[in-house]
Amino acid sequence: MSADVTVTIDDVRAAGLCVNGTRVWFARHDLDFRAFLREGCTAETLLATGDAMALRVVERARNRLGHG
Repeated sequence: MSADVTVTIDDVRAAGLCVNGTRVWFARHDLDFRAFLREGCTAETLLATGDAMALRVVERARNRLGHG
């Protein structure tokens, strides 16, 4: 189910995370932050990092879409 959920910067903010910290997190995981700002990314991409922050944001996105 996670592959069809697109996570956006609004989900990051709704999860209580800051944009600057998210930019650093994306760099640490070798993900394109600017592309994320423009297009979002799949939940699958974030979950593949195995990071707790990713899980928190994906859960927020799923709840927004009614998949939670």
